[in-house]
Parts: sequence; C-alpha cells; structure tokens
Amino acid sequence: MNEQGLRAELGVIAIGRNEGERLRRCLLSLVGRAAQLVYVDSGSTDESVALARSLGALVVVLPTDVSFTAARARNAGFAALREALPQARFVQFVDGDCEVAESWLETGLARLASEPTLAVVCGRRRERHPEQSIYNRLCDMEWNTPVGEAEACGGDAMMRVAAVEQAGGYDATLIAGEEPELCLRLRRLGWRIERLDAEMTLHDAAMSRLSQWWRRSVRAGHAYAEGSARHGNGPERFWKRETRSNWFWGLGLPVVAASLAPPTGGMSGALLGGYPALAYKVFRHKRTEGLDTEDAALYAAFCVLGKFPQAWGQLTYWRNRLSGTVTQLIEYKTHT
Repeated sequence: MNEQGLRAELGVIAIGRNEGERLRRCLLSLVGRAAQLVYVDSGSTDESVALARSLGALVVVLPTDVSFTAARARNAGFAALREALPQARFVQFVDGDCEVAESWLETGLARLASEPTLAVVCGRRRERHPEQSIYNRLCDMEWNTPVGEAEACGGDAMMRVAAVEQAGGYDATLIAGEEPELCLRLRRLGWRIERLDAEMTLHDAAMSRLSQWWRRSVRAGHAYAEGSARHGNGPERFWKRETRSNWFWGLGLPVVAASLAPPTGGMSGALLGGYPALAYKVFRHKRTEGLDTEDAALYAAFCVLGKFPQAWGQLTYWRNRLSGTVTQLIEYKTHT
C-alpha cells in the first residue's frame, strides 16, 4: 500500500493537561498528517480544549469523578478513535508536551506496514531545551535508547491497532510506567517492539528545579514497585532488578551503615564508599556508550542520587497498597 493509503488508516491520539503553548506546537505538528486527530484532556483549566477544537481535533474531555492517569487518557482516546475511524490500523500516541518530527509518521507507518509481527515502533525523543537545566539535559540522555529490538517504548509511540486491542489497551489504574507494562503484555502475546534510528518527537520537560526532578524520580520508583508487584514473578522478572537496586542503595545501605555506627565506632561509614564506586561504574558504562566525560559524570551522579527518591516512591506504593489508599498522580511539571 502506498503512503497515502497508509495515512488513511492512521489515527493520532494526543493527551494533555494545561500544556498551553506546548500543546499548540504538538497539535500543529499533526494537523493534516493523519486520517483522524484525537485530543484527550485531563481537567485543563487553560484554553487547551478550545485550542484543540479550533485546530480540527476530535476532543475527549475526561470526567473528573475518576483520578486522571495518562493510561486512562490514552484508552479514552483509543476508544474515540475506533468509533470515529473504524478502518484505523495504526495509531500514534503522543504526549501533549511533544512536537512530532516532520518525517516520523511516514517512517513509523512504513516500518509497521512492512513487518506484521511488530506491535510498536518508536524513535528518538529529544529534549527541546537541554541547555536550560541539568534536569532537561538528563532527560535527553535518558531517552537516547538503543536502536533495534526493544522491551518497551515511552509515551510517544506508533502502535498496531489490532495489537492494542488484543492486549486490552493500557492499564488505566497505573499512575506511571503504563507503556512498559503494556509492552510486556504485548510481548507475552508474541508481538515485538522496535526502536528505529529516526527522529520522532521533541519534548519540553520544562524542569528547572531539583524538586521537580525529585518528584519525577519518586514517580519512577512507584512505577518500578507496582510493575514488579504485578508482573515480577513472571519469566521476564519484570523490574525486579530495578526494585532491588533501589531498596539496597536508597534505603538498605544507609540504614545498615547508620545502625552499625555506634558498635563499630563509626567504621561502618566505610560502607558508604559503595556510592562513589557505583557512580564510577555507571560513568564507565556511559562513556562506552559514547557520552562525553561531562555528560557521563552528570548522568552517573544523578543515577546514584536517584536511588533515594526512587526508594521513597517504592515505600509510597507499598504503604498505600497495605493501607488500601489509592495513590494520586505524581506530577513534576509546572503547567502554564
């Protein structure tokens, strides 16, 4: 099938909440490039809904009686797309703070159409302003994932409609980590995920403060804990390594060092030398991946520091699970 025919079978779903100018850039990068554009709004108080309608998007406004999650928004958008475009075979999911690269939709469509075992393709997500803060810069490094067969994608990805339907869509109860969890279920059904060597989206993290990075890391720890609790006993050992690492470095080691300090006359403080050793290990690994010395050092330092908020995120998950409390969405971005 030619490019025009494939585009007639493509729908795009953008999700957002109070993204302001970021949403305008996102939607303008998509207008006229797919058979159907859907925007799902999660309680915006700005002009997001009016903006999306003015640009011709089919708008879904989520009711406020249920907690907002990205997974819930994507499922609602997918349902609206299936109703509005029954012939859709492919769907591009994109976050409302991301601008889609000019050539990405055609690249993703061509790859999905050429390989029937692929459920998901994604490309390179870049940070719009990595120079504005070290936190933005860290995001840009984080998203530079290996090209080829992959275990998971992020929030921006193109998927095969039949595969999403077979898997039952996203788990709307997850407040984070919904894409890797869906990809795990897709792989269990025999589908494949691939990261292409192609520009995909330009993201605007807008992180300028340590507190924002900290909350984002807490959210990641919560996702690791919940994903591991749900699927960690499977053959993939889903997120078992990550959760154990967070427990050890973010909680176990400092507690042991502190508790042994009195009987050892403070000698147990030597255990804390494990942190610079871990940082050096990460630094060397990132250097072999091609990062320059400064970026590798920055990444390694925050990789180690991140163990603490991630451990806190895991504690939050288990505390709420044991008490029967529903964890609310953990947001890090200042919405405009």
